[in-house]
Amino acid sequence: MTTPSRLPEPYERNGSNLADILERVLDKGVVIAGDIRINLLDIELLTIKLRLIVASVDKAKEMGIDWWEEDPALSSSASRRELSKENERLRHRVEELEEASPRER
Repeated sequence: MTTPSRLPEPYERNGSNLADILERVLDKGVVIAGDIRINLLDIELLTIKLRLIVASVDKAKEMGIDWWEEDPALSSSASRRELSKENERLRHRVEELEEASPRER
């Protein structure tokens, strides 16, 4: 006599899926920190300090972290500000050179 094969019970997730977990992590934020040191005969050759923060942009700003807004590689407005500052420095330098040039003649 054969018995019908029974399928395994579905895996219980306790109401959490990946989206819920990700939402919680981004809402609260997670900090991962660690140091890697390479020594040879008690002489430190290399130290790498790792700091990783996983959070939403809003949560990061709430914590006072907004470095991406000032990085010209990541922000178009920061890039424009950087170009504007460089342009102003160059204009000032040209003016200085033009003022110095007639005196030398």
